[in-house]
Amino acid sequence: MPSGTSSWASKVLALLAKDLRAEFRTRYALSAVFLFALTTLAAVSVSLGAGGLPAAYLAVLFWVILFFSALSGLAQSFIKEAETKTAVTLQLATSEDVVYFGKWGFNLLLLLGLEVFLVPLFLVLLNVEVYQWWLFVTVIFLGSAGLVSSTTLIASVVAVAGVRGALFSVLSLPVLLPLLVPLVQVTEKCLTPGVMTPGTAELRILAAYAGIALTGGWLLFPFVWRE
Repeated sequence: MPSGTSSWASKVLALLAKDLRAEFRTRYALSAVFLFALTTLAAVSVSLGAGGLPAAYLAVLFWVILFFSALSGLAQSFIKEAETKTAVTLQLATSEDVVYFGKWGFNLLLLLGLEVFLVPLFLVLLNVEVYQWWLFVTVIFLGSAGLVSSTTLIASVVAVAGVRGALFSVLSLPVLLPLLVPLVQVTEKCLTPGVMTPGTAELRILAAYAGIALTGGWLLFPFVWRE
């Protein structure tokens, strides 16, 4: 059993490494998410200036910018497989589980890389102060896991569609709305001085959402991938 688990993990890592190498050669998804985030954040910063906005508005701005930046690039790993006609090769070479978790890992790394770039810029350009760093980092990680878990399956569905980019966003937004609400609520607490409540209920919702989305995507992916 351990050898089987090790073999499965090595296949997932091999697929993840393949996608990373392909992305660093073309930089299509990286360019899409980073340029979208930079231009949107710059436009918001210039429009609003450095004036102190309420924490609720800042929390909404942060997650809206992050969500739409992510949606501009998270579907690219599946779209490239369809465009380069390598999807059939993957179907023959490995199992659905390996493909799903390999793509999930690639999207998670892409999103975390975006956040390393976006979060400091957001805090500096909009003059934002974080009062509960541990909670802020936790909610970003849980939000990232939920976002990636929800969109990985959707990305595989729209990979063969004609209007891929628009369809991906249209299908993703209703699914992501239940995730956005608790993310904004907890982030508002992190950015509000004097509010030291842990946000335990919201964190449980975020963890449950990520777990359900990941499990549901894993169970449904074989039906999508073999069509």
